[in-house]
Amino acid sequence: MKANPVKPHIHVACAIIEHDGRTLAAQRSETMKMPLKWEFPGGKLESGETPEACLVREVREELAIGINVGRALPVATHAYEAFTVTLYPFVCTPEDGTVTLIEHRAVAWLKPEQMLVLDWAEADLPIIAGYLATRSLGAGEGTQP
Repeated sequence: MKANPVKPHIHVACAIIEHDGRTLAAQRSETMKMPLKWEFPGGKLESGETPEACLVREVREELAIGINVGRALPVATHAYEAFTVTLYPFVCTPEDGTVTLIEHRAVAWLKPEQMLVLDWAEADLPIIAGYLATRSLGAGEGTQP
């Protein structure tokens, strides 16, 4: 049995960006860890930074858009083989700018019921479940007559 050194534990804020009844998913590039997996945009919290401030900074850096950070969803922790990640998800809306691929390979605007057809990073799966559960609780909100 090999020794198991302490795995790094990173804290990441992620944005569930909603627009016109669709949600933004971003595909990791070939050069990123977990290449070509889909995820919610966001990034590592810097020392002393709030998850909300992190999201505004990271989404601007990764996608060149501003966002309005809305309600928080349940935090989720996932242990990968090499590291553990705790995700701090927030439902957001776009504020300004056009999505520009800076770090990601692609983005997709999906209806909530389409989200699980993509190959998501494992850590994002409980975030999707929590998001879909909160959407079903608020069914009818924001729908057109």
